[in-house]
Amino acid sequence: MVHQEKHRSHRSGWLRAAVLGANDGIVSTSSLIIGVAAASVSQSEVLLAGIAGLVAGAMSMAAGEYVSVCSQADAEKADLEIEKRSLSENYSAEKKELALIYQQRGLNPELAHQVAEALMAHDALAAHARDDIGLAEISQAKPLTAAISSALTFTLGAALPLLIAYLVPIADLIYYESFFSLIFLAFLGAVSARAGGAPILKAAARVTFWGALAMVLTASVGFIFGIST
Repeated sequence: MVHQEKHRSHRSGWLRAAVLGANDGIVSTSSLIIGVAAASVSQSEVLLAGIAGLVAGAMSMAAGEYVSVCSQADAEKADLEIEKRSLSENYSAEKKELALIYQQRGLNPELAHQVAEALMAHDALAAHARDDIGLAEISQAKPLTAAISSALTFTLGAALPLLIAYLVPIADLIYYESFFSLIFLAFLGAVSARAGGAPILKAAARVTFWGALAMVLTASVGFIFGIST
């Protein structure tokens, strides 16, 4: 019988982008709605502000993720080019460098040299990318995937507080919006923790705390400016 283990690190790229997008969608949109509602405006104005926040936020998340992950990908490509050049100019020194890395990980010098030689004979650049630079296939930057994932999950996250703003009368909106948004955030924290293999309660509490803080601050701003005008 072959022993198999379930690892979750391969999910780290899309999971980070998805959780960030959904969390930002819930927090920013609910905070915006609460802040505007606290300024004593009409329900149609609250909904308009929420929709504008959803569209702007989704595009901002997509653009931000794409640009930032592209920067990471550019750095990775630059490192690989350095390794390619070094391998072509001084193959022997690169082999010694790789063998030394394996010695530091616990192999004896002879075995470390044999492993380095075998791996470099198979794919020298891949061996150095993985063990010298620290680039693994599961962690390599994927800009388009991150951008799409962030935009979609932001939109889904933002749609939830918008739905509350549409269904609940303006007089009670702040209370219902705050309550349900915290429920949404706690659920998101639990789901993301489950997907990533992390403690569920800790993740849910962390997400809920920061969401509650954002809502309190924006409600305060809306209340203050609503009174002043």
